[in-house]
Amino acid sequence: MKIFILDSFHPAGVEYASKHAEIVHWDDPRVKNWPEEAEGVVVRGTKIREADLARAKKLKIISKQGVGYDNIDVAAAKKHGIPVVRTPGVNKEAVAELSIGLAIAVGRRIAELDRRIRAGEKMDRTKILGTEMWGKTVGVVGVGNVGSRVAHKWKAAFDCNVIGYDPHKKLEIPQVPLDELLKQADLVSLHVPLNAETKYLIGKRELALMKPTAILVNTCRGGVVDEGALYDVLKAGKLCGAGFDVWEVEVPRVESRLLELPNVVATPHAGGGTEETQIRSALQVAEQAVNALQGKPLIAGNRIA
Repeated sequence: MKIFILDSFHPAGVEYASKHAEIVHWDDPRVKNWPEEAEGVVVRGTKIREADLARAKKLKIISKQGVGYDNIDVAAAKKHGIPVVRTPGVNKEAVAELSIGLAIAVGRRIAELDRRIRAGEKMDRTKILGTEMWGKTVGVVGVGNVGSRVAHKWKAAFDCNVIGYDPHKKLEIPQVPLDELLKQADLVSLHVPLNAETKYLIGKRELALMKPTAILVNTCRGGVVDEGALYDVLKAGKLCGAGFDVWEVEVPRVESRLLELPNVVATPHAGGGTEETQIRSALQVAEQAVNALQGKPLIAGNRIA
């Protein structure tokens, strides 16, 4: 069996796969030949398109680390009869923690104040007040593996009033229309996939519905928020701030206008970036690829093609 690992992976997953198959690593020049040679592919962010899959005559499995799969042409994979699996839920605790951390960092101005201290700025503490989250209204958009954990943590740890919007699920928390959620929430936390339904889900019209004291956090996918419209709203002082882990262009270029703003806290798509999550995720990705090549059944809930 021959498995090509297209992106950098945690050694735990590489070691597991190496025990069961011949491995071609992401930094091996041969990796560019994966469409012709691979029986299995392990991938994180590398794009896999129709043209690649048309050449992939030996390919029996694409195992994707993470939840999102917009870098893979799933329709083409289906057409060519190539199964695609992912790892939903593995990173839910890590992403939920970062989502909450970003919200607190924005509300309490942690990153801004850190920068100002390092710059040697003299500050009047009466003029650098932040915002508490205790007892506030949190709106969770997309209440799946991650969103449900975010909702639980805000309620359990901060006694927040948590409301949700997810047209595809029956929720255990109060569900309201998206417009109503945006109007009520002191924090809007986004946890949806990127697809035709969610592209620019939060745009100029939606941002205008939010409270000027509200915080927006996005740890799901860049493109769910219109970053240009968000910049205009933040620049005009019509929103408290934003915490972003995902971007329309990743990792965000230093010339990104949002990075000019002191009330934007930025991380480089690091939601699942914990040692614990990477070990679990890499092992599951490798196991799924090996199992598929050994003819074992795939995990039904993880399969998307």
